[in-house]
Amino acid sequence: MRKLIKRTALGLLVLLLLLVVAAIIFPQPFLCVDSGPVKADVIVVLGGGSHERPERAAELFKEHAAPRIIISGLGDYEINRRLLIAAGVPANAIELETQSRTTRENAQFTVKLLREQKQKRVILLTSWYHSRRAVACFRHYAPEIRFYSRPSCFASARADWSHNRIGPRVRLEYAKLIGYWIRYGICPL
Repeated sequence: MRKLIKRTALGLLVLLLLLVVAAIIFPQPFLCVDSGPVKADVIVVLGGGSHERPERAAELFKEHAAPRIIISGLGDYEINRRLLIAAGVPANAIELETQSRTTRENAQFTVKLLREQKQKRVILLTSWYHSRRAVACFRHYAPEIRFYSRPSCFASARADWSHNRIGPRVRLEYAKLIGYWIRYGICPL
């Protein structure tokens, strides 16, 4: 019996190690959530990234994915607003949420706006490696709202990672996924 338990434990450990290696080598299936083409009431652009997020939001706006955009995040909301306007998004179609400093706060503060405005279908726009945690946070705080993910795919090719410092962000994202699950109960699955 002990031999069976040891073999089972060793087998599970090997399986876990293989899963970790696969997650590091092939992070997109684990971290990226993309709902594909959808229509919604509003696009929520999370702060951060390298200006690829507002560019992607402008593309979706021009494709009529949603008639409005909310920029969420304290740090770079003004530059994101300027980039959206420069890309052809009318200023009156842009709303700002300027208090949040984390993904969790993005969800908490933006969900308050979404509920006040009675929004039911929302496109979340963030970087590809951040999309799973972002969607999990928003769904955790507003299960009654339908959230879709349309991430920017900037530097998703592994060859672009070193130039754009994506590798460390990807590795940190795994730690954040686990941390959010343990600390806040936000399940990434």
